[in-house]
Amino acid sequence: MSDTKKVVLAYSGGLDTSIILKWLQDTYQCEVVTFTADIGQGEEVDPARAKAEAMGVKEIFIEDLREEYARNYVFPMFRANTLYEGEYLLGTSIARPLIAKRLVEIATDTNADAISHGATGKGNDQVRFELGAYALSPNVKVIAPWREWDLNSRQKLMDYAKKHEIPVDFNKGKKSPYSMDANLLHISYEGGVLEDPWAGPEDDMWRWSVSPEGAPDTATTLELEYKRGDIIAIDGKAMSPATVMEYLNKVAGANGVGRDDIVENRYVGMKSRGCYETPAGTVMLKAHRAMESLTLDREVAHLKDELMPKYASMIYNGYWWAPERQMMQEMIDASQKTVNGFVRVKLYKGNVIVEGRKSETDSLFDEAIATFEDDAGAYDQSDAHGFIKLNALRMRIAAMRQKK
Repeated sequence: MSDTKKVVLAYSGGLDTSIILKWLQDTYQCEVVTFTADIGQGEEVDPARAKAEAMGVKEIFIEDLREEYARNYVFPMFRANTLYEGEYLLGTSIARPLIAKRLVEIATDTNADAISHGATGKGNDQVRFELGAYALSPNVKVIAPWREWDLNSRQKLMDYAKKHEIPVDFNKGKKSPYSMDANLLHISYEGGVLEDPWAGPEDDMWRWSVSPEGAPDTATTLELEYKRGDIIAIDGKAMSPATVMEYLNKVAGANGVGRDDIVENRYVGMKSRGCYETPAGTVMLKAHRAMESLTLDREVAHLKDELMPKYASMIYNGYWWAPERQMMQEMIDASQKTVNGFVRVKLYKGNVIVEGRKSETDSLFDEAIATFEDDAGAYDQSDAHGFIKLNALRMRIAAMRQKK
């Protein structure tokens, strides 16, 4: 361990990473550089500076990455209508590539020998952080304390903090029984009563949304403007990507939108039960599909739907920086050049209801052809006879063979 002189630690200032900071100093006898990212978790990140300083850290990086996160990671993912296993909007997964990127960049800038993170040896995040780091810095050294130390229980962590007088606010107020992760896209809950997949989540667990039953009796209607597959304005007001998400989280959450309760398959092999609040993402997915329904060619839309599960697995499993994800992203982005226009949605008691969509420049909907009224020759209905007969040919041949 003597060759490790400086380590960049992904640091939140909470119990786990504060203990890791001290453990790195003692175990590796190294200097620790802390990196704290504000990606919209809704909590103060500045206190992390004071905590790091109190533990002797000289180089402290605290960065507001909300816009970069929304613009370069969340919005590109939503252009693909991405869902993992049909339900999960990937709120934790999509944040990890950005954190991995900044870890290795800061390591280069500070001449550090290694990077470190607080992900456990049972979860997906260790894979996501490290695959991202190796993709961007092939020779980087990664220190994962949860795979090395013997502090494998909450009580051992608390005892370690007490012994080393680590400044962690774990005695103030009631501690949440859940393991939580939050950013602009979502807040997740694991552990506690949720470890029993039959047990329902407690009502007071949720933080970003009201229950559908407690949502207002009057619906909220929003008009979302799209350009190349991204929301650029709401109700006529131009907004940055991060501002779009912050606004939708607030409005949709107030209408009971965005709660989900999932048992998912982790990349490391186990099943995991988690609850998620993703108000903005729930609206974004529904509205984007509505915009594409009007502006995308049928076969392009269907091909995207076929490829999406693979794309979702890449993100979930930590392959954001892999060449196959980047190749697929180029195809997805190319499909979005015509996804321009407006979608009107109604938010009501947990539901996102599409009420209208329009595009002055890129709509493929032709009323003259689609109408049930006289179409003035725009579509010759007699052409359908040959179309049906040709498409039925193989089935007719098979049926005749069976009769023989």
